Amino acid sequence: MQHAPKTSLSAIVLAGGLSTRMGQDKALISIAGVPLLQQVCRVALHCADSVYVVSPWCDRYQSFLEQSIHLIQEIPVPGAANSQTPMKGFVQGLSYVKSEWVLLLACDLPRLDINVLQSWMGDLKLASEDTIALLPRNSKGWWEPLCGFYRASCLLSIEEFLEEGGRSFQGWLKSQTVQELILPDEAMLFNCNTLEDLNRLQK
Repeated sequence: MQHAPKTSLSAIVLAGGLSTRMGQDKALISIAGVPLLQQVCRVALHCADSVYVVSPWCDRYQSFLEQSIHLIQEIPVPGAANSQTPMKGFVQGLSYVKSEWVLLLACDLPRLDINVLQSWMGDLKLASEDTIALLPRNSKGWWEPLCGFYRASCLLSIEEFLEEGGRSFQGWLKSQTVQELILPDEAMLFNCNTLEDLNRLQK
């Protein structure tokens, strides 16, 4: 497989969810003999020079991830209930990033298409200066924030949003300039949240 040019792009994979609906750690679920987190990280390595995994449970994953992958220990906010949100994990990962752009991925995307991601990377050079993110939309019209690209400089804006009590990507993105990525097949965004999802995937 040919690698796309990897200019000024890092990847952050979020593996901080509690997997309450699944009943087990989604990142460790084996798909065709490969842990889901490892599968997503391998896709990320085809797109970015540096790949970071943000999780409160780094020790669980260290043994099966490639040595080139950087594990970032996610630190819950003291005294805050439900402090492990995707946005806060993203913020902690962003503080390590040196590139202009960041590919953000959830750890539970078993149908990621490397070719689609690499084709989207070509849009980064065409993005206007005020574009903060390039993201696909789902069938309901909502942005898919955990499978797309962000300018690393968005860190300050997200921190301010969180300090003001914001929690969700959707809320933050409403006030940002976002460029839509064309999604050839929405099946690529299938995420494994429940045992039913897992059964569908394995079939």
